[in-house]
Amino acid sequence: MTYIVTDACVKCKYMDCIEVCPVDCFYEGENFLVIHPDECIDCGVCEPECPVDAIKPDTEDEPNGKWLAINSEFAKIWPNITVKGDPPADRDAFAKEKGKFEKYFSPKPGEGN
Repeated sequence: MTYIVTDACVKCKYMDCIEVCPVDCFYEGENFLVIHPDECIDCGVCEPECPVDAIKPDTEDEPNGKWLAINSEFAKIWPNITVKGDPPADRDAFAKEKGKFEKYFSPKPGEGN
């Protein structure tokens, strides 16, 4: 099992999860974070840190494994992030919205650190 980042992170990217990860397995996109599934040690400390409940065990992924595939793909090309940055100023406006990936996801990398 691994943990994955899901739709709720898009446009929110609070980054509280980054600070607690003992293996630095988060990667940063312009408006989304992903977890590298091969680096995650399944400790679960990141899951309760997310204020929008975007982090889930891969056992709760959609039937087709959509989020595991997205996390795997973008963890290979986005920069690693190990220190919490500034979340988007308008994050609270998107916190409860559903279906954000299809509407707002950007494949552009973030800055990392």
